Amino acid sequence: MSGNIVNTTDTNFETDVLKSDVPVLVDFWAGWCAPCKAIAPVLEALSSEYEGKVKIVKVDVTSCEATAVNYNIRNIPALLMFKNGEVVAQQVGAVPKSKLTAFIEEHI
Repeated sequence: MSGNIVNTTDTNFETDVLKSDVPVLVDFWAGWCAPCKAIAPVLEALSSEYEGKVKIVKVDVTSCEATAVNYNIRNIPALLMFKNGEVVAQQVGAVPKSKLTAFIEEHI
């Protein structure tokens, strides 16, 4: 995994996401989820392309249930964009890199 992607926990979510100085794209995922695995390389590429502009944080819903419940995550992968500690946009499902790039650009 890229050094630019942060794996967070329920305990660290506030620090890693809500208190971030830059916009944060949060990927709610699980190891058993094929579409989640499919977008992982896209997120890797985007983490390098947007280094310093957007932080990418992964939340494993199997080990971070409280955070997943708090944000009403019912389907994965679910991508939430946070700015100043607030959710500003959501994208559910695996999408091509071009759509994720447009999603990020629209909300940074």
